[in-house]
Amino acid sequence: MSAPGRPGVVTVSGNPRPGSRTTRLAVALGDALQEALRLPGAAQHLELATLPAPFGADAGAALAEPLAALRSARVAVIATPTYKASYTGLLKAFVDLLPPAALAGMLAVPVLTLGAPGHTLAAEVHLRPLLHELGATTPTAAVTVLDAELADPEAAGRAWAERLVPSLRPLVTEGVPA
Repeated sequence: MSAPGRPGVVTVSGNPRPGSRTTRLAVALGDALQEALRLPGAAQHLELATLPAPFGADAGAALAEPLAALRSARVAVIATPTYKASYTGLLKAFVDLLPPAALAGMLAVPVLTLGAPGHTLAAEVHLRPLLHELGATTPTAAVTVLDAELADPEAAGRAWAERLVPSLRPLVTEGVPA
């Protein structure tokens, strides 16, 4: 379980548009997972579009707090819209600031919002390997949500949480295998 004061779930939205449906989906999913997994405190949400830009050597101090929040999570929900059949450059720029194995011992849920069903595999082919490269464990299927399903992103997030909890609960309770 999470240490006191440590966020159980941290969501990261890599959509470059503030208040996007991708962000709303990630927040709803993160809040529902926090509650269903009975983690202490409240989920924390990082919306990259609202953080200082550009990322890079000069942004380290300004982004230290969001990066530390992500690294302290028990479960990370990493959400991005599909961009050129992959994830956004904004998400890539943010995770590039993390050191190697920064997410080791953490459960991560890759989330991709899609304009067309043909991009469904992008979550497995691009986003999941990115999270693995950072050391995260991704024990569930990637969450892929079509634009048509995003009319109510909050409902979609809660529905996905119900599907994911049975796979995540034992790992949250017993710990991530090495």
